[in-house]
Amino acid sequence: MRTLKDAIYGLAAGDALGLPVQFRRRDTYYVDKMIGYGTFHMPKGSWSDDTSLAIASCDSIRRCEGSVNLKDIRRSFEDWYRNGAYTPFGRAYDIGGTCERAILTGKGLDDERSNGNGSLMRILPLAFVEGITDEEIAEVSAVTHAHARSQEGCILYIRIAKELLAGKGLKESILKVIPENSIYSRIRAIDQLPREEIRSTGYVVDTFEAAIWCLLTTDNFRDCIVKAVNLGDDTDTVGAVAGGLAGILYGYDGIPSEWIEALQAKDVIESCLF
Repeated sequence: MRTLKDAIYGLAAGDALGLPVQFRRRDTYYVDKMIGYGTFHMPKGSWSDDTSLAIASCDSIRRCEGSVNLKDIRRSFEDWYRNGAYTPFGRAYDIGGTCERAILTGKGLDDERSNGNGSLMRILPLAFVEGITDEEIAEVSAVTHAHARSQEGCILYIRIAKELLAGKGLKESILKVIPENSIYSRIRAIDQLPREEIRSTGYVVDTFEAAIWCLLTTDNFRDCIVKAVNLGDDTDTVGAVAGGLAGILYGYDGIPSEWIEALQAKDVIESCLF
């Protein structure tokens, strides 16, 4: 039976592998091991806002005894932004514009341009909340990303994760969860598309598609995440979104041990799990 630990370590490993090459153009580099001092000049194994906000969410759910409390989640995000909580080195970095504005104003953004991947990247802990509803998932997304498209992406992602946790296959789960009339419907047959048709930008639809493409076209954790982070552009978040589901599929033991060993501040991660 898979646990939150499997999912969060998968997410963190994907985040950390992709962070040093974030924003680089596809096929101008190749990475298949933990490296450091790239885009943000951080040590090897550093993880970014993706993991920080995911474990902030975990910590809130832990404090609230397994339930979702929007005010408490927001407070955790504020603690991350203002005080460097839930970070490897005591300071927040790689802060997305929508997340920052939402934290500063106290209200999630719902305009068309606020459909980055900043809620999708952190939503996975909700898959481990018993009886979580679509409305609750949408509300947690809306702490930062309140547009219906971002909310829908989070709902579909959590429903797929729930199916995987129940022992269902990934393709089966996708076809069950994602409607044919959804803006995310391309995911239903995404594995049939060539790499050049996969976009790996920070747009929530692109990130979700890229992550699922990597999962469907590989059969182990390492290959999935290497494929993800070598797509270019928003490499850490594509790695994180793919890595969370890959952690559920392949388990903690399926993550390369050298990647786990290299991860910074594992005590911070561990302290937030529920």
